[in-house]
Amino acid sequence: QVQLMESGGVLVQAGGSLRLSCAASGIIFSVHAMGWYRQAPGKQRELVASITSGESTNYADSVKGRFTISRDNAKSTVYLQMNSLKPEDTAVYYCYAARNPTTYWGQGTQVTVSS
Repeated sequence: QVQLMESGGVLVQAGGSLRLSCAASGIIFSVHAMGWYRQAPGKQRELVASITSGESTNYADSVKGRFTISRDNAKSTVYLQMNSLKPEDTAVYYCYAARNPTTYWGQGTQVTVSS
């Protein structure tokens, strides 16, 4: 059974930092591309950051220079370090694991940034 367990979402003030974690089980973590999407109330889900099995990264323009994605294959965990947080970063953040043609999703973790 595949599980992606996100953690680290909390209420934080604007300008603050958070690190989200997503621990995977039931998959061969190292061969999967990993990433984070987010969904704010009333908005579509958007890709925040991704990292391939070869550790190539990609970021949404809105988070470039502020967020960093990384992975630890030994711990089957992907991280999202979020700095200089803004109120518009408020959303539910979802972790995913992808290897063609299958994508697995976590349940999401709420990040709230107060102004």
